[in-house]
Amino acid sequence: MQLDPQARAVLERVARANLPPYPEIGAAAARALYRETRGKLAAAPPEVARVTDVHAVGPVGDIPVRVYRPLGATDGESLPALVYFHGGGWTIGDLDTHDVPCRELANLARCAVVSVDYRLAPEHKFPAALDDAVAATRWVHAQAGPLGIDASRLAVGGDSAGGNLAAAAAIAFRDTRGPRLAMQTLIYPATDQAANTPSHAAYADGYLLTRDAIQWFKGNYLRGPEDEADWRASPLRAVDFAGLPPAYVITAGFDPLLDEGRAYAERLRAAGVKVTYECFAGMIHGFITMGGAIAAAHHALYRAALGLKQAFATAAR
Repeated sequence: MQLDPQARAVLERVARANLPPYPEIGAAAARALYRETRGKLAAAPPEVARVTDVHAVGPVGDIPVRVYRPLGATDGESLPALVYFHGGGWTIGDLDTHDVPCRELANLARCAVVSVDYRLAPEHKFPAALDDAVAATRWVHAQAGPLGIDASRLAVGGDSAGGNLAAAAAIAFRDTRGPRLAMQTLIYPATDQAANTPSHAAYADGYLLTRDAIQWFKGNYLRGPEDEADWRASPLRAVDFAGLPPAYVITAGFDPLLDEGRAYAERLRAAGVKVTYECFAGMIHGFITMGGAIAAAHHALYRAALGLKQAFATAAR
């Protein structure tokens, strides 16, 4: 594999900026730094029909969510929906850092996108983020009518830590009272808290997401070592993958999470789940939020949206 020239340019730009590592500045400062730096790499936000900030009912209080309706959607139209969980190591990231990808997915898949501002670590340890993800998705399903959403065509998705939450939520819905999902869209998902695969060693430094940052995020999120083996934190550790919704899994070739994302797709496929797996070989972790600097961000979102459209069409039959 060769590093994409645009990805290389981003890495060089980051190196010149000489930014402090997240573990050295703490969660609050890391959130502000991530918001500032990711905004500089983002594409211009595309126009959509409507963006509405509301609150879902959560397990310990309201959860802020942002609802996007695609360009051209009418007020009375019942749309399929993707419930989206942002990345950021369960510690950083918010509705604004992932605003552009959510807008693009809404327009490209012609669906509503409900972005979830789940509770962050270290203030809120595992399983708080997952509990919010599950509660927010169930709230969307229950409030589908007022939201202008077709409850029979619902998907979950997310990138990195958000992909972890989407994968774990899909397992939880299969094993409990639903809702039934049309798809899970997993973009370079974190699937195993062990973080000990060959790709973690190969890309430990120099590719934006570092080994030290991963360990810091993990320490923020988990309550202790015993949580590492819990499938809710490490979906790859689940015993049974049968009966899960179809999956679209994206990985990046120069990403510490490459191997665990690919392994998750393989486990799903082995269990009989319909899976589309694509590795963007020249890419780095986090690239879908860098559409102002990396053209492949738009291509990846187009491919993910195409998978959603196909899944929604199948669910409508």
